[in-house]
Amino acid sequence: MRCPAVCLVALALLGNFCDAQWAPGTSYKPAKPGYQKPAEPPSKTYEPPQQKQTFEKPLTWTYPEDPKPEPIPEVPFELRYPVPAATVAVECRESEAHVEVKKDFFGIGQLINPADLTLGNCGPVAEDNIAKVLIYQSALHDCQSTLMTTEDSLVYTFTLNYNPQPVGTSPVVRTSKAAVIVECHYQRKHNVSSLSLSPVWVPFSAVKVAEEFLYFTMRLMTDDWQYERPSYQYFLGNLINIEVIVKQYLHVPLRVYVDHCVATLSSDQTSSPRYVFIDNHGCLVDARITGSSSKYVARPAENMLCFQLEAFRFQGADSGLLYITCQLKATSAAYPVDSTHRACSYVNGWREVGGTDSVCGSCEQPHFAGSGSSGIVTGSWSTTGGAKSPGGGGRKMRDVSQTETQTEIFEWIGDVRMGPISIAEKPLA
Repeated sequence: MRCPAVCLVALALLGNFCDAQWAPGTSYKPAKPGYQKPAEPPSKTYEPPQQKQTFEKPLTWTYPEDPKPEPIPEVPFELRYPVPAATVAVECRESEAHVEVKKDFFGIGQLINPADLTLGNCGPVAEDNIAKVLIYQSALHDCQSTLMTTEDSLVYTFTLNYNPQPVGTSPVVRTSKAAVIVECHYQRKHNVSSLSLSPVWVPFSAVKVAEEFLYFTMRLMTDDWQYERPSYQYFLGNLINIEVIVKQYLHVPLRVYVDHCVATLSSDQTSSPRYVFIDNHGCLVDARITGSSSKYVARPAENMLCFQLEAFRFQGADSGLLYITCQLKATSAAYPVDSTHRACSYVNGWREVGGTDSVCGSCEQPHFAGSGSSGIVTGSWSTTGGAKSPGGGGRKMRDVSQTETQTEIFEWIGDVRMGPISIAEKPLA
């Protein structure tokens, strides 16, 4: 404890001595210190910002690209629309009907079993193994035929029933059930007078036409009229495009007409309800009666006739199915259009498809009643074929009231039926 106390006293005396040396009024001034003032630190120099390091040679490496799919080659493919197969033919003989059916019944290369196809309740009487054709023969009153009498004709109707059975033990079938209506028309009116008939010169071309068979077809077409429509499904408001053709083959040029058309709920054209939308020798009266858009369109060729029917349904009928049966007529294209050979539409008045509107005057009649038709009657096909003349050739009908100076017109008539066509209600948004 003594040493710190002594040190503190010595420090105090030393301080007093220093103050006495520097007191004011004395001549002594302290000398400048002998040490040098420390130098100021040098100022910082400007350094440029950091730069990206570069390489002497550019890099050539890149990320690998994702694999690209191989290009799809263009394939020359064209969608083929199904067309009606002309596989049924009928020859109406004096007392029997002769029917021939190809075993490729649907035209798809699938041969049917002869036991699955019957004419009414009758099976085939023969089979051509080389041509693959089934042959049926029936008296006019056999094989469950039906007889219908009209003012000018006796109509015998047969039905070809196709009911496929499963092959072997498998539960599958390659074709579906089908029914084809076959009709034979015979005239009721003939000239039985005992007076001699004066010979009339007939051009060779007309005789040649009368000796050949004619075939009528009727089918549904797409909106552009380029293909047959593969579906029979329509909705209310749609236009049903229908094309009618008479096959010419080696005939002189022919012109086809639609003489009469009726829509029914069943394949029986006399059933009820029924709606006649073409009547009176080619007058399309649907637009006149209901204000629809139904009309004929321009002929693509003389042996073709096209018309549009606005889709409709029968009131109270829930099925929405329609069968259309039309009576078709063909004449030589050399004969002019007249009041019994015409195609008239109602578009702000009656218009004939070929421009001869004057022949449509008789279309405007009360109730649009048809006056019947005359000419050469034929056997007929369903939608799978056309119609061909009986007995190997057409027959010209001669009215007893005609004078010998009147021109006799050769014409052919056949009935063609299509259906069922399904008409559904248009869905609401």
